[in-house]
Amino acid sequence: MDMQTNRRGAKPAWQKRIAEDRIKRLFELAAEDFRKKPENANRYIKLARKIAMRYNIKFSRDLRKRFCRNCSAYLKPGVNSRARTDKNTLITKCMDCGNIERLPLKKK
Repeated sequence: MDMQTNRRGAKPAWQKRIAEDRIKRLFELAAEDFRKKPENANRYIKLARKIAMRYNIKFSRDLRKRFCRNCSAYLKPGVNSRARTDKNTLITKCMDCGNIERLPLKKK
């Protein structure tokens, strides 16, 4: 058993670091390709989600706002999503599937 894991079946820290780097790179590629080929951007997001599930990695708050949890579409405000604020909540609507997500806004 690897000395870096603390429970049976957990992935080693070095594998998680590689997975996090791949996820960041996939989000960068999705942002670059969204204008030219949105279907490729959506595919990159699906791959990133798959990697995160396999290695049990949580997305940062910034990354969570960039994709639809329902249809795995890359969200670009004003193009295929609508972002609104209501009191202390950020409301994001995916224009592809109609899913609505609510995230609390942090107070300063």
